[in-house]
Amino acid sequence: MTLEQKPKDFSDIEESTDHVLAHDVDEEPIENNRRLFEGNLLKFVTLLAIGYSSFHLYALNIAPLETWSFRIVHIAGALILGFILFAGARFVSAEEGGARHRWTTWVSAVAMLPALYVCYQVFTFSQMVQDGALRIPVNLETWHFGWPLLAATGVTIVMSWFHQRERSRFSLPDLVLVVCSIAVAAYFLVAYNTSMRMATGTSFAPIGISFAAVAGVALIMELTRRMAGLALVIIGLVFLVYVFAGPYLPGFLGYPGLSVQRFFSQVYTDAGILGPTTAVSSTYIILFIIFAAFLQASKVGDYFVNFAFSIAGRSRGGPAKVSIFASGLMGMINGTSAGNVVSTGSLTIPLMKKVGYSKKSAGAVEAAASTGGQIMPPIMGAGAFIMAEITGIPYTEIAIAAIIPAILYFASVYFMVDFEAAKTGMRGMREDELPKLRKLIKQCYLFVPIIILIVALFMGYSVIRAGTLATVSAAVVSWFSPNKMGIGLILKALEMASYMAIQIIVVCAAAGVIVGVISLTGVGARFSVLLLDVAATSQLLALIFAMFISILLGMGMPTTAAYAVAASVVAPGLVQLGIEPLTAHFFVFYFAVVSAITPPVALASYAAAGISGANAMETSVASFRIGIAAFIVPFMFFYNGALLMNAEWFEIVRSLITALFGVYILSGGVLGWFAEVSAPWVIRIVLITAALLMIEGGWLTDLTGIGMAVAAYIIQRQRRERSAIA
Repeated sequence: MTLEQKPKDFSDIEESTDHVLAHDVDEEPIENNRRLFEGNLLKFVTLLAIGYSSFHLYALNIAPLETWSFRIVHIAGALILGFILFAGARFVSAEEGGARHRWTTWVSAVAMLPALYVCYQVFTFSQMVQDGALRIPVNLETWHFGWPLLAATGVTIVMSWFHQRERSRFSLPDLVLVVCSIAVAAYFLVAYNTSMRMATGTSFAPIGISFAAVAGVALIMELTRRMAGLALVIIGLVFLVYVFAGPYLPGFLGYPGLSVQRFFSQVYTDAGILGPTTAVSSTYIILFIIFAAFLQASKVGDYFVNFAFSIAGRSRGGPAKVSIFASGLMGMINGTSAGNVVSTGSLTIPLMKKVGYSKKSAGAVEAAASTGGQIMPPIMGAGAFIMAEITGIPYTEIAIAAIIPAILYFASVYFMVDFEAAKTGMRGMREDELPKLRKLIKQCYLFVPIIILIVALFMGYSVIRAGTLATVSAAVVSWFSPNKMGIGLILKALEMASYMAIQIIVVCAAAGVIVGVISLTGVGARFSVLLLDVAATSQLLALIFAMFISILLGMGMPTTAAYAVAASVVAPGLVQLGIEPLTAHFFVFYFAVVSAITPPVALASYAAAGISGANAMETSVASFRIGIAAFIVPFMFFYNGALLMNAEWFEIVRSLITALFGVYILSGGVLGWFAEVSAPWVIRIVLITAALLMIEGGWLTDLTGIGMAVAAYIIQRQRRERSAIA
């Protein structure tokens, strides 16, 4: 899945009266495989999208549903919308005519018959349950529900890979997949009563549960392929293969084994797909996506970017520094780093190139800044909510703990950008190229929804209540701005929210499959034992090992899924090492996030390279270098709990100051620029060593690091003076 958004044309910037640079930053990018409907079909899909978002607002605030039923409907709605909107193969070009591989339509028409028959059988099952039946006959579930459902699902998934039509037309294979999605959800809602749930994982579990779960997993994986690419699908399939290959594997990977029926009767429960990842996506994530959609509909994103330009645009390398601020603001309410790159990068990357940044550097800065948005409190790209769900730690405590690490990350990126601008002699933007700060300050009330969100959370309101209040306030505040939200824009925001939510919902469901494998096979516990064995040799070595595993598991995956999987595998082992749960999960979370800028699979960097026109791998290497502090910060707060606000105020302030100094000299050492002059390799090594010494946070190591940095500064000053004389 790739995103389409062309860089904006800035040829008329200097002729603009108000110098407002950001226009339609909030517009959602259109994926290459997304259908663009017309006429009545467009109206139907729009109503469906509005209804899906409205259902969540209603269920979360007014009439709560039974938990598992709510999560099942949540996933089913995303599958239905996803298969309607996103094609499984490319669209035909104008030269190819209206369609290719017409035989896929006929095969899918045949597959529609068992799909409809399965829906009819689910209706009969519901009648049997209402009449007091405790179990549905095995032969009915097997031959009249299970096998027809698997046949229809499997055949049409394959057909969808070859079925190519015009972009404005819907496809029959995807219609069959919609019917199968409805059948799976209906079975779980109708036949999945309390007594049957208690039987999952045992020999008494109804066979239909396993059939429905197999079909459900296949549908989730197929939509994940369309929405997020193959990386997560491949990782999920590897874990599924492990379920049945595990008994034959040597060493710590081996386990007694699970039967197909036993595993799949449990994977569609709160041990897997309906577990923590879907719990979060069906409540906090969907709610904050609706909040973000309301902000976008009222053009608050444009204001954020213009405000950042008016403040930072004049400084050297101005657009790059604007990218840091704007992407941080937009990224914290955006669930994916790559999506944030496309939305803000389409503006900032061309402007960075205009003031002298290379294509590679412009893309790298945007990728690093957008990735940092995922660790920016209070929302943290929904990661904070998953962390709260998994750990049981209050959300407010997580948001407070994230403040200093986020400051360190963005400070590091800022230093890197500033040093590179100084090193290459870049200018800032001229006064006549920038938005007028005086005018923008008059609209500072547009920050009110985010302020209300933060205040409500810290006043003790539930996350759902606080998010709802912030959403309503976004609509109210817009009435004082040029982009007033009437009924039409509110409905548009609800529609946008559904489109924005599909990817993250299906990704969370796919991650739930992996989490289910980990919990049901016990591989996470065995990994913890391995981590303990490594720690017996060296705790630092164990942390480095955990870092690599977290990055590896996160490569190619959106942030939320990356963290959910890494938290299931790595975090329990760190906790067993005696590390505080909050520290352990933050450690894992940071490395799962920065996998988006870590070569060779760096989604955020690849998205930025697509806009800048640079080589994707070179951009990912450059973004890795710019975001290097993110690989150091987790070790800093592991050795110094004050960086997570876990100390007295004096210690917290001291640690923040020394840590900021540490990332400053680290940036100088990595980039080779210090004291306004280029640094030779010897000085760079001294600076990096000094920065690493300041990781632990002790007085002795801090003073040693400061001493080395001061010595390097004196040497650099002398070199600069000699260079000036020469």
